[in-house]
Amino acid sequence: MEKKSVKIYTTSTCVYCRGAKEYFEKKGVEYEEINLSEHSDRIQEMIQISGQMGVPVILIDGKVIVGFNLAAINEALNLN
Repeated sequence: MEKKSVKIYTTSTCVYCRGAKEYFEKKGVEYEEINLSEHSDRIQEMIQISGQMGVPVILIDGKVIVGFNLAAINEALNLN
């Protein structure tokens, strides 16, 4: 599988964030996590990128996916 750049904005209490990270791990996808509970200074960055205040916000090769949208994630990762 071609390596993609994956970044995920999360919080410590977000169930959907946990689900997305578990999915990436199951599929062998490396990702960078930005936990906003620990890095509140990056909240504005996430909002600017996504226009959203909710998590998870996932970036796959620059494509913004809001929420744990499995179809969009699989499409961006070419896992269809």
